[in-house]
Parts: sequence; C-alpha cells; structure tokens
Amino acid sequence: MLYCLLRQGYIAALAPQGAPLADIVVSDTSCRRLCTIQVKSRRFGRSRGWVLKARHEQSVEGLFFCFVDIPEDVTSAPTVYVIPSEIVAEAVYQTHRKYLSQPGKHGQKKQDSDVRHLRPDHTVTLGSLAAPYVLGWLDPYRNRWDLLGLDSSPQVDPEAS
Repeated sequence: MLYCLLRQGYIAALAPQGAPLADIVVSDTSCRRLCTIQVKSRRFGRSRGWVLKARHEQSVEGLFFCFVDIPEDVTSAPTVYVIPSEIVAEAVYQTHRKYLSQPGKHGQKKQDSDVRHLRPDHTVTLGSLAAPYVLGWLDPYRNRWDLLGLDSSPQVDPEAS
C-alpha cells in the first residue's frame, strides 16, 4: 500500500505499532491535508470478503479503508478499493443487522459476535436482503485514491495573509 500511495505523489508512512485504527498515515506534499488508512487484504478467489470487527460500524473522520484483492498470479497488480470509513461503517452495520435477522441453519436465532464481513457481493449470505450491497457495489471505489482528498491544494484566502 505504501508503494501505491508514494506513486500517487503523497507522503506516506506506517502508523506506530499498536495504533488501533490506522495502518498508514498519509499527507499531501504540502503537509496541509492528512488522513489515515486501514488496510484489509484477501487472496482473490479464496475468500468471499474481508473480516472486520464491530468497532468498524462506527465512522471515523479522516479514516479510509483500502480493501485489497491479492491475485493468485503474483505478476499481476492487486486490486485496491479505497473507501471512506462512513461508507464502510454503514455497509458493515446494515449487512450485519440483515444477517442477524435471518434464522440459523435449524431455525434458531443467530448469536451476535464481534466479527463482521465486508463482501464484494453480500447475496451469498443475505440473498434478496443484500441490496444495495450486491455484486458490483465496490466498483466505484476501485483505485479511487482521489477520495482521500489529498490531490488539490487547500484554498487560501488572499485577504487572510
């Protein structure tokens, strides 16, 4: 991920070990805009989604997630979905509630846990309740580094100088 960010022209560094929400801290080249990134990865084709926790149902200002699909072919570039935390929080909250609302294998009520999932297609687990988190819902976030808001310089008021 650092390579992707540096290639975009940003200043990026690993967050301190033990930071609960951030893996990477990134800034524009003027150091006037800053955001944090949490990276989640999976081997494409081996997993149906990325594992999150209940805390991810809460949005954090300035936090973005990079969901990475690592291809089986090591010579191919990974696919990265850059998503603001408010979008992730809403998706995780909604899909988990819908999951809990469905009966278990034997008709019993499902037990809640700290585990949450973000999937490229929630119809596998939610069926008709998956909307709007169906196949293709992640496509608008593919390689969307511009969503970090670091590409343009902040507006400077000439009267303020």
